[in-house]
Amino acid sequence: MTLKDLIAYFKYTSNLSNSEFAHEIDVSLATLSRWESGEIKSLNTKTKERLSEFLDIDIDEYLKYDLVKPILGVVKAGYNLNAVENIEDYVVVSSLDAKRGHYFLRVTGDSMIEDKIFPDSLIYVQEVDDVESNTIAVVLINGEEATVKRVIKKDNTLILEAGNPNVKPRYFSAAEIEDLPVKIIGKVLYTKHDF
Repeated sequence: MTLKDLIAYFKYTSNLSNSEFAHEIDVSLATLSRWESGEIKSLNTKTKERLSEFLDIDIDEYLKYDLVKPILGVVKAGYNLNAVENIEDYVVVSSLDAKRGHYFLRVTGDSMIEDKIFPDSLIYVQEVDDVESNTIAVVLINGEEATVKRVIKKDNTLILEAGNPNVKPRYFSAAEIEDLPVKIIGKVLYTKHDF
């Protein structure tokens, strides 16, 4: 995690204006602006202590382990939804999870309900370009349609299998995988429910 990302996260969660945030940690608006732009990438010891105290965290730990992960947007547990990537929010994760995964996606649709991935669930994703057969993954179809499905590999066929008996699996030949293309972009590590 960069200092820029950390400041964005805590400004977002504290609901303070730039001047209020700068005042609380005793820095100028210009300094805060340079943190936000990424121009300043590190903190002196005194500022780090003030910021840690104000936010009630260990800044070094957050920066070292990348403990804040973004919710990048929406993925469909179904089909025919264009990929959306807008930072919706942030989630604090453990140092172990920080090393394993990269981001969260919010799920729409009900095609994975038997795998306990419900509409509005968050899935924690590790960026990968391949998974073992029988793994739940995020798959990008035709560069636009993102879906979360169980990936089954048989012969030269890739099967995207739903966790809902009412949703039929989709089959892609080796040629379709190449031509469309069909790309595995992430492995689902776990699901988090906000409801």
